[in-house]
Amino acid sequence: MSLIPYCVTRTALFALDPETAHDLTVDTLARCDATPLQWAWRNRRISDPLTLAGLTLPNRVGVAAGLDKNARAIDGLASMGFGFVEVGTVTPLAQPGNARPRLFRLPRANALINRMGFNNDGLDAFVRNVRNSRFYQRRHVAGDGPPLVLGLNIGKNASTPMERATDDYLAGLAGVYAYADYVTVNISSPNTQDLRDLQQDAALRTLLTALKSRQAELADEHARQVPIFVKIAPDLDRQQVQAVAAALQEHRIEGVIATNTTLARDDVAHLPHGHEAGGLSGAPLSAASNRVVAGLRQALGPGYPIIGVGGILSGTDAVAKIRAGADAVQIYTGLIYRGPQLVPEIASALRASA
Repeated sequence: MSLIPYCVTRTALFALDPETAHDLTVDTLARCDATPLQWAWRNRRISDPLTLAGLTLPNRVGVAAGLDKNARAIDGLASMGFGFVEVGTVTPLAQPGNARPRLFRLPRANALINRMGFNNDGLDAFVRNVRNSRFYQRRHVAGDGPPLVLGLNIGKNASTPMERATDDYLAGLAGVYAYADYVTVNISSPNTQDLRDLQQDAALRTLLTALKSRQAELADEHARQVPIFVKIAPDLDRQQVQAVAAALQEHRIEGVIATNTTLARDDVAHLPHGHEAGGLSGAPLSAASNRVVAGLRQALGPGYPIIGVGGILSGTDAVAKIRAGADAVQIYTGLIYRGPQLVPEIASALRASA
């Protein structure tokens, strides 16, 4: 259990510029792992195992991609009690992302808006950090419970023309395959120009065909099958959700993550920063995310792996996501507003609701 009440830490962090606070948090998690300072955020992992896409999750709570873009803090995040950790999004080449300021808090709505733009240090640095993590070296996190599951999230460089986007995803898949328990293909960030066009039927099918072919080659090369998940947007309508679901099944993609951030501003337009460009996350995303999760479950049927993410700030929110059709959940913005104690709260609520 964390020894420092998060309300104290949050007050200090919220006094800083949002991106400065974010960078400080990731740096602290990375540098202070396995030191006495780790007790500021460490939690006992709640056991609630689930088999998903052939993977055994110690519990159904994960951290979403975007928090640790460069895979620097895998061990620090794992110590919060997550059952699975997803890091990235990584692009083949390093890139600075969009101009600052690009991250905004909306505290009255328990929300964030970001237009980071896949800022990261590139694939080589990312893989080096994964390999240097205690998790990778031991294949489990020290302490109680079964091994943590690690997801690696890949995207395209902003400078890569859309007609060559598949090349970036194939490079990313090949680069992370040996180190991942699963790979997430991020085609839904609103902060890389035209990226969401890859969710359209013809473009999606072309990309998935190439990824599955490369996955088969890599499985032979590494003698292990690493499942692929596709992360989609919350701004898809019913027909688009059904089209995505059909493409996922046709190409035997192992799972889907729903959802990324939203471009909608209906619930926050009246708030300071409510009109900033970028993706909105946090509480206002909950209803749209749950709608997409429910649509996917209806289209995909029982048994198809769905990870639900968006608007989870309590155990009750997580249970609602599961009841909408998700098998497991991920959090990000909720962690910013509620702190590390949110992880065991959610894990306990999901175990009790099973």
